[in-house]
Amino acid sequence: MEASCGECQFGMKGKSCDLAVRIDGKSYFVDGTTIHDHGDAHAEKGFCNAISKALVTGEIKGDRFKATSFTLIDDKK
Repeated sequence: MEASCGECQFGMKGKSCDLAVRIDGKSYFVDGTTIHDHGDAHAEKGFCNAISKALVTGEIKGDRFKATSFTLIDDKK
């Protein structure tokens, strides 16, 4: 699935840069991991500047995604 900064890349309303995922065209802020757990969010390919692919498990609860695992997929091939 797609993962990025909800505010910077997915156009979500928030107070600061927060990790979000996009599922079937709808974006959800993530609980269970943070934007800072996955490197520098403001780096060239960081979440605030790029949309990444991630292997994620969890469930949607209300308007948030509760992650039980979150692994970035290296798309450099």
